[in-house]
Amino acid sequence: MAKPSSADGRTRSTVQIFIVVGLCCFFYILGAWQRSGFGKGDSIALQITKSNTECEIVPNLSFDSHHSGEVSKLDEADSKPKVFQPCKAKYTDYTPCQDQRRAMTFPRENMIYRERHCPREEEKLHCLIPAPKGYVTPFPWPKSRDYVPYANAPYKSLTVEKAIQNWIQYEGNVFRFPGGGTQFPQGADKYIDQLASVIPIANGTVRTALDTGCGVASWGAYLWSRNVIAMSFAPRDSHEAQVQFALERGVPAVIGVLGTIKLPYPSRAFDMAHCSRCLIPWGANGENFTINTIILSMN
Repeated sequence: MAKPSSADGRTRSTVQIFIVVGLCCFFYILGAWQRSGFGKGDSIALQITKSNTECEIVPNLSFDSHHSGEVSKLDEADSKPKVFQPCKAKYTDYTPCQDQRRAMTFPRENMIYRERHCPREEEKLHCLIPAPKGYVTPFPWPKSRDYVPYANAPYKSLTVEKAIQNWIQYEGNVFRFPGGGTQFPQGADKYIDQLASVIPIANGTVRTALDTGCGVASWGAYLWSRNVIAMSFAPRDSHEAQVQFALERGVPAVIGVLGTIKLPYPSRAFDMAHCSRCLIPWGANGENFTINTIILSMN
């Protein structure tokens, strides 16, 4: 029996390749045709023609507007931003819910008259409280700890009333804060050193503190270098702008008192509560928020 020649083998291989390639092309074209949907549109068009309707094959589609009503001119007016003009210069130091004249109409027991008493709707101002004339950008920290531009809080009464306690000094066009206070005439740093001898401030146990009756907040200002953040608060009283001095120095502070209303801080918000001659009757009114605020806020 004769063996097949090499030429016949090559011919069969070539035929097989052509068959494989042909089948691949056929199935590729068949798949592309099926995916294209060619020819289906004719049947859909025929159904529409027979039914003589418009787009009823997919009845859940709706291209109608679903908006009702028209935008009134009143709505357009409400959408525009409101522009408030500056208040008169006499309102530069005005704090709506801490107005001294309104406060004096409330009872004095439990410091009620020093708490927040906001004006009635008809008494509210609809203007922007103006900054003091000549207001400038406060100094950056740490310079702001010791200096505040006079124009930003132009009130000199504390430099007279607290002169011997070294709270604040007026020097040219700036106020200087030597770090003194009612109970720490040697300075806040020395006072904090004394506290640190009995309270674990240096090791990080105390990270947050509440400073009651903060004055110009020198205690909180000097705690920054000990990695302790203090929230300072004091009432708006005869000593003008105490809290404003604190804010200008860059120390967190709010106007407030410990009276009949609990301060807006959750339990365990502070590791330490501080009061340096803050004139609070701690032993009175055992169930009052005066005591509960401090106890519940400390770890």
